[in-house]
Amino acid sequence: MMSNNLLSFATRRVLHRLRSPTSQLFSTTPNPSDIFSKITFLGTGKMAQAMMSPLIGHNLQSPSSITAYDVSDSALQRVQQLFPGINTASSIPEAVTDSQLIVYAVKPQNVDKVNAEIWRAKTELGGVRDDATILSVAAGKPIQTFVRGSGIERIARSMPNTPAQIGAGVTVWSCTENIDSNDRKKIKSVLDSFGKTVSEIFRHARHPFPPFASLANYRIHETISKVFVDDESFIDMSTSISGSGPAYIFLLMEAMIDAGVHMGFSRETATTLVHHTLLGSTKFAMETGEHPAVLRNSVTSPAGTTASAIYELENGKFRTVIKDAIWACYRRSLEMGGQNSQVGPGRQQIVVMGTEESMVSHHGASNHVKSKHHPIEPPMSEMKRDFDENELGNGRKAA
Repeated sequence: MMSNNLLSFATRRVLHRLRSPTSQLFSTTPNPSDIFSKITFLGTGKMAQAMMSPLIGHNLQSPSSITAYDVSDSALQRVQQLFPGINTASSIPEAVTDSQLIVYAVKPQNVDKVNAEIWRAKTELGGVRDDATILSVAAGKPIQTFVRGSGIERIARSMPNTPAQIGAGVTVWSCTENIDSNDRKKIKSVLDSFGKTVSEIFRHARHPFPPFASLANYRIHETISKVFVDDESFIDMSTSISGSGPAYIFLLMEAMIDAGVHMGFSRETATTLVHHTLLGSTKFAMETGEHPAVLRNSVTSPAGTTASAIYELENGKFRTVIKDAIWACYRRSLEMGGQNSQVGPGRQQIVVMGTEESMVSHHGASNHVKSKHHPIEPPMSEMKRDFDENELGNGRKAA
């Protein structure tokens, strides 16, 4: 059993609530207003707990309508302690029986094993509902992986991030068109419970789209839950920005704190300074809506202290390192989904034309294909704001 110092922040908050003599424990009574008649969590790690906590704590889903499965018995015991009244199962087929929403909260390398078990439950054992929907929070696995592997055709794929554990996350999600308006709203309610969502309606066929650059003109601020695009590929891209992004920020945070300690601050003081500097800067950027370059210039006086620091960052190729890291993350996400990862600056791609193969570089065209920066056709749909709920249900674009 994990010690408290290894538990997620969200888990510790739930434990504190359960241990408080004046707190009101989660209701175990079935709730007629449950989002889904039954939700099954396959995997009970931090992200699963981050989803369960607000669902139960905000009375969106009663514990008795939630079933959890994990290969670890101690993990299941921990979840039962955190959320009294939830059900546990000893196998995946048992867990998914009659479940309306099946949440894949497992590591990407375990998705195929879970798919195989659900396929067996669906084709051999029975018990899998015809209207069952899979909601995946596993990185890198495209929608078709779940369709082909599990036999379930109603799939929602999402990419949450770590701050979701305290209700401050941002989640990019996508779903197949066979999920109707009502169920899309329900899935969005599940994801909204631990942060903001960027929603995508996945289409099996590609369509002509406006220029990708038009995305830069849209401010994702406050209305983020009303943003819809047409291409699942945005999820792999978002993995490299919002999904893994907190780790980049934590690394920057760690370096700044260590520098403060090296200069003579106590670690506690340095940590407070850095935390509030990052928090305040982010809030300031969001509130003003100014381009980061404008904000940076407003802090940088000619020949001043900030200018000296910026010079060293630029001289050390700070921007290049950050961009290369993001591209590396994106490529890895594609690799994990079995897709071509030869994307981005300086990468080459094998293009098969009939029986011929040719090497295509981003900086030089072959005889077969024109060179382009991004060999995998990027999602070029325009993000739509203030998307009407009825249009969401019909899979139509906003005017």
